[in-house]
Parts: sequence; C-alpha cells; structure tokens
Amino acid sequence: MVELIGGLEKREIRIVAYDPRWPERFELERRRIVAALGALALRVDHVGSTSVPGLAAKPIVDIDVSVPDVHDETAYLGPLLAAGYRLRVREPGHRLVRTPERDVHVHLCSSGSDWERTHLLFRDWLRQDERDRNEYERLKTELARADWADMNAYAEAKGPLIAEITQRAEAWAGRCGWVV
Repeated sequence: MVELIGGLEKREIRIVAYDPRWPERFELERRRIVAALGALALRVDHVGSTSVPGLAAKPIVDIDVSVPDVHDETAYLGPLLAAGYRLRVREPGHRLVRTPERDVHVHLCSSGSDWERTHLLFRDWLRQDERDRNEYERLKTELARADWADMNAYAEAKGPLIAEITQRAEAWAGRCGWVV
C-alpha cells in the first residue's frame, strides 16, 4: 500500500530538453545526503531521466539512496528531514523524500533490493540504447500534453513502456554480464 504524505497533488507535467547542469545538481545533493547519513548511505546514484545524457525530462533530479534496511526509518529519516528534505511517499520497499521546491526526489531502498537493481539497470540501458531512449522520450512528451489529476497517474501511464524496455534491458544485462 502506498501512503502519499500530503495526499494527491495536481502538478503540471513539463518535459524539457536535457540540461547539462543536472549532473551538477545531483552531485550537490549527493554531498548533502552523504553529510546527513554518513555510512548509512551505502550507495547514492543519479537515476531517472535526468541521469541519461541527451534525454528530455521533467526538471526533477531523481536520486536512489541504498540503505541497509529501508523499513528502519528511525536510522535515516530524521537526518534527511534535518537536512531539509520532506517525506512524501512511504510504501513497501521504498520511501521518497524531496526538496521543498520539489525539484529533487530522493528514493530510498534497501541495498541489494529489486528497487535498487531495476532503477540502475533501466538507467544504464537508456544510456546506451538510442532506440529505447527515443521511444521513452516520445512517450513522456506525448503524455505530458494531457491534464493529469496527479503526477502518479502520469508515472503509471508510462508503466507499459517501462516494462517493455526493462525486458530488453534484462536481456542485455544477461548477455553482457551487467550487475549493480
């Protein structure tokens, strides 16, 4: 079950051209997260569309943070809130905190989890496969033209294509020996 802290949010979905400053913003936030969590942050990775050079995206930097146990919120949530992030999503295997400006989403997951693996695999596949990268961008741009009651509905609408792309990414991972 997904708990949305603050309930549903109607937000404009805007896709913009790739911004070469996104990796710089990731690095700034990575340092902030590591300063807050120290050794609890087992991995801090730039994920999502802003992590794929050349891919148009919503101007929201997504970050995956792998912790020993995502369900042990007492270990990490307080330090992240103190660092200025706000809790937005609580669901099995995943938490989301974000900046007050909502331009950085920090996804927390357990180290070694499917959540961690899938996000990193999807990113790495899109970085190297132009056809899927272009198809994903086309769909996001098309969906952004609709009037969405909630950003989560937009994300769900991408689900079928993400599943197809993930299947191709899994096949690629098997062929080349890709691992987290």
